Amino acid sequence: MAHKTLNFSFTWRPKPSLPVEGRALLHFPRRRVVLPPTLVAVGCRAGTRIVAAGRGESDGSGNLGVVRERKGVRKNVDIATLGNLCVDVVLDIPSLPPASTAEHRAYMERLEASPPDKKFWEAGGNCNLAIAASRLGLSCVTLGHVGDEIYGNFLLDVLSNENIRYVGMSQNMDDTASIAAYETLLCWVLVDPFQKHGFWSRADFSEEPAFSWMSELTEEVKKAIQQTKILFCNGYTFDELSPDLIISALDCAIHAGTSIIFYPGPRGRALLHGTLEEQRALELLLRQSDVLLLTSDEVESLTGIKNPIQAAQELISRGERTKWVIIKLGSKGSILINRSTVSCAPSFKSAIVNSRQVNVVDTVGCGDSFAAAIAFGFLHRMPAVNTLALANAVGAATATGCGAGRNVAHLNKVLELLRQSNIDEDGVFWGKLFEDSSRANEVMLLSKVPINGHKNRFVRIPIRNVVVELLPKFEKTSARSMV
Repeated sequence: MAHKTLNFSFTWRPKPSLPVEGRALLHFPRRRVVLPPTLVAVGCRAGTRIVAAGRGESDGSGNLGVVRERKGVRKNVDIATLGNLCVDVVLDIPSLPPASTAEHRAYMERLEASPPDKKFWEAGGNCNLAIAASRLGLSCVTLGHVGDEIYGNFLLDVLSNENIRYVGMSQNMDDTASIAAYETLLCWVLVDPFQKHGFWSRADFSEEPAFSWMSELTEEVKKAIQQTKILFCNGYTFDELSPDLIISALDCAIHAGTSIIFYPGPRGRALLHGTLEEQRALELLLRQSDVLLLTSDEVESLTGIKNPIQAAQELISRGERTKWVIIKLGSKGSILINRSTVSCAPSFKSAIVNSRQVNVVDTVGCGDSFAAAIAFGFLHRMPAVNTLALANAVGAATATGCGAGRNVAHLNKVLELLRQSNIDEDGVFWGKLFEDSSRANEVMLLSKVPINGHKNRFVRIPIRNVVVELLPKFEKTSARSMV
């Protein structure tokens, strides 16, 4: 996708600096919740709410809410995303200087008054994950709001062309709200020559979520949540939807037997120090999600534990439904922690495509693409190390392109990376990572070694074996994408 280069000055609001103390920052109540079966969808009972500790009702046994099963609903959708639908306007700039909030807002308003050419627009937010998931062969639905204007029409066209269904959340309109409150959210993506990024939108200048006029889930949205196998939510959803509405969606998913994947992202730390409502919603998402996805910095900020493996194990011990915690380690790779094992996958090196080397171009959208592959692995009950290998390949393939949205990884590039199996092994790094992780029992490590073997507490899994298991899963999808 083309980038527009700006040579005039712009404003910038730095991210707030929040302290990370050497202690656990979240205190979850240690109790178990009896949950509905995960294979049968049941209705969302009116009036039933999941509430934070010390607030709301209990059935007397320590279980939050009451599960009342209804007739099973067929789950015919693989993954639904909650909120965070926006249009990215990607602009190349010489540098990212700081500036006052007032100047920053004035600059954004000037840009919005004269929008850049459509060639600089791209689908953003949760559209990135939905597109990546669709290209892996998953059926996808996006739940959210887009306006009835040029940006909204553009976004809906992109989703439709990628075979992604859209379910609007805008049935309950507030007649007192301004027209601007219903417009599609724009995210201005600023990229400097060193590929450092800045992201900002009108949600950055309001104490309220962008779509605070939404008061409850529509019946269509509830039905969509009931019919999906996975509900995906990230931290940026809080920029659009109120904490109460997010909790309602979480409640609906749990009562419907829908798995939940939560990706706090950079917003996680701000939510931790946010309003009481935001803190409660964050706690519930961390306790009730089946899969948590974070970076090493993010998991440290949420737990106060520096070692990412120990921090992930702490989240699992506090969780009530938590099955996987995935930690992204940047250029080194990723790890997946469950209650019994730790699995590690080094990152992929640059690929050779059509006899030429393809290096990292742009990291925007890599995390969303990675998350889509994690959802694929979870949905297909793949081994942890296979899931990480696929996720690393999808993220790396996206990084070789420019921008996100329609530029996220195509399946053919992902499969090429897998076939080359050129992972960046660093035995020193992995050994050091586990020095202080005495709680880690079995450690599975993706490796170039030709046969399975044990060395220095690692069970080495040959990547060639993993690739042989992965490729058949995508043969039909690859054939359709080629057509």
